[in-house]
Amino acid sequence: MGESRERVRLYVRGAITGYKRSKVNQHSHTSLLKLDGVTCKSATDFYLGKRVAFIYKAKTVKKGTLYRCIWGRVTRAHGAGGAVRAKFSSALPPSSLGGRVRVMLYPSRI
Repeated sequence: MGESRERVRLYVRGAITGYKRSKVNQHSHTSLLKLDGVTCKSATDFYLGKRVAFIYKAKTVKKGTLYRCIWGRVTRAHGAGGAVRAKFSSALPPSSLGGRVRVMLYPSRI
C-alpha cells in the first residue's frame, strides 16, 4: 500500500568557509569547511576520512546532465570551533567559497 516513509539523508550539510591560509599566504589545495551540528574539536573526530562532494551546475551538458561534482576527503580538524580541513581532487574554484558541500557518511570507521 501507499505507506509514507521518512526520507533518509546519507550526508551532512556543510559550507565552504575559505582556503587554508596564513597572514600572507593562501593554500588553495586545502579548503576549510563548517559542518552543520559540529561545534567543537572533539565532534570532528567522527568525520575524519569521510568523503566530501561539491556539486555545481554548469552551462553545457556532459554525460547527460548539467550537474558536476568535485570529490574530496576530510583530512583533519581546523581550530577548536568544529571546522575541518578537506583536500579535493582538484582545487575548488573561488566561486565555491560560501557554497554548500555534502559530507557523506562513508567510509565508516566504526
